[in-house]
Amino acid sequence: MTTTSAMPTLVYDIGNHRYLNITARCTLRCQFCPKHNGSKQVHEYDLSLTQRITAEDIIPLLGNVNEVEEYVFCGFGEPTLNLECLLEVAREIKAQGGHVRLNTDGLGNHFHRRNILPELSQYIDSLSISLNADTAESYQQHCRPKLENSYEALLEFIQLAPKYIPQVQVSAINGLANVNIERCRIIAEQNGAIFKQRELDVIG
Repeated sequence: MTTTSAMPTLVYDIGNHRYLNITARCTLRCQFCPKHNGSKQVHEYDLSLTQRITAEDIIPLLGNVNEVEEYVFCGFGEPTLNLECLLEVAREIKAQGGHVRLNTDGLGNHFHRRNILPELSQYIDSLSISLNADTAESYQQHCRPKLENSYEALLEFIQLAPKYIPQVQVSAINGLANVNIERCRIIAEQNGAIFKQRELDVIG
């Protein structure tokens, strides 16, 4: 990081939750994501990143773990793509007695070509997985994955996750064309996860 560049938003608060923005890379190109619609902003925070983020960048910014309900890995990228940073920061939060949630598109295993859930389970208290489609066709339409067979990999991750993480939530956005929100609920609940319905264009 050069002294002349503006400091990126790596840590930001919404309500009593502290969010950790650790990568701009993603395995999806969701058509409803603000960054694909000309905005890099959530609430008043600009989440643009132009550099690789390390644990050394994040840890000094964590603040007092007793001041927030939980830390959430969630920015405009997929946190598991910066897995080393994620695990190191989460380990530090847990060492200080904090609670850690990971918001993910559920493609971490697919991207890394191995099961990363045993590693995540050491430091992650809760997991929120974005499903957003009840068929591979609607997933392709709305989420536009970069990797082949992503929807099948996502379903497998949803099936595996409750075996490793104490609290697993699966979310879908109400209002997407050709998506049956009730079918998304069934997919979540059949796999032992809690279902969360989100609304289109409501961020954070």
